[in-house]
Amino acid sequence: MKKSPLFSLAVFILLLAIGLLISVTFGGNTVSTYRFDRSRAYTDVEMQLSFGPRTPGSQAHQKTINYILEQAQNAGWQVELHQTQRMGHPITNVIAKRPNPNMKQIIIGAHFDSRFYSDQDSNPANYNQPVPGANDGASGVAVLLELSRSLPPNLPFEIWLVFFDAEDQGNIPGWDWILGSRAFVEEIPINPAAVVIVDMIGDADLNIYLERNSNPQLASQIWETARNLGYEQYFIPQYKYSILDDHTPFLEKGYPAVDVIDFDYPYWHTTQDTLDKVSAESLGIVGETIHAWLTTYD
Repeated sequence: MKKSPLFSLAVFILLLAIGLLISVTFGGNTVSTYRFDRSRAYTDVEMQLSFGPRTPGSQAHQKTINYILEQAQNAGWQVELHQTQRMGHPITNVIAKRPNPNMKQIIIGAHFDSRFYSDQDSNPANYNQPVPGANDGASGVAVLLELSRSLPPNLPFEIWLVFFDAEDQGNIPGWDWILGSRAFVEEIPINPAAVVIVDMIGDADLNIYLERNSNPQLASQIWETARNLGYEQYFIPQYKYSILDDHTPFLEKGYPAVDVIDFDYPYWHTTQDTLDKVSAESLGIVGETIHAWLTTYD
C-alpha cells in the first residue's frame, strides 16, 4: 500500500523524538551531568546553616564533616580524613581525591569551620556569639561539593578537593589562623601544579578582586576564564587586598596558589553572616568559573 507524504513525515518525527529521548536518557547526558548546578550548591549552604555554627568541637562541626564525607563519597570520590592536632586542638581536614598517577596534581580548597566570636559585629553585645558563617565558610564548601558532583571523571590530571578545618580562629587566645591548611601542607605528601582556594564567594553583591599574595600567572588564568564566561564584572582584574588565608601555607612552600575571595563583605565575622546574604547566582558565577578553568586546564 502506498503511504502518503504526511504519514511518512509523521513516522520520521516520531523516530526523531524517540532517538532524542534515548540520547538524553542513556548516551547524551554529558551536558546535564557535567554542569555546575548553582541551585544544588545553594542547597549545600542551606544544609550547613541548618546544623548551626560550625565552630571547632561543636556538634554542628561534626555534622558538617559527616555531610561533606557523604556528599563526596556519593559523587564517587575517594575520601579520607586528615586528623591531627595544632596548638592542642584536634584538627580534621577532609580530602576528596580523584587519583591519576604520574599526572599533574591540582588542589581546590575551602574551609568549613565558622568563627567562635562575632568580634566585628556593630553591636558589642554580640561579640561573644558565634558567626553563622553562611558566606564565610559554607559558600566555599558548597562550591567544592558541587564541583565534586559536576566535574567530568576523565580529567587529565589528579585532582583533590580539600575541606580545611580551623581556618577562622585567629586573634583568639590559644588559637591561630589557618591551622588546618598549615597542618595539611606540613603533614600530607603533595606536589601540586596549582592550588585554588575559594573563600567568601557567595556574597549576593559579588566583587572578587585580585589578591596581592596570589600567584599572578594562576590568577590570570582564572580571571581570564571568568571574562570568557561573561563574568568580568564580578572577577575584577585589579589588586586590592593582601590576605592571610588557606593559600598562604602553599605559597610558603613554593606552590603556585591563588585566593579567590570577596573581602568586601560587610557581614564578615558578625552575627549577620546569614543565609539571606548568599545568592545561588554568586555561587554559580564562581563555581562555573572554576569548573571551566579545570575542564580546560592544560
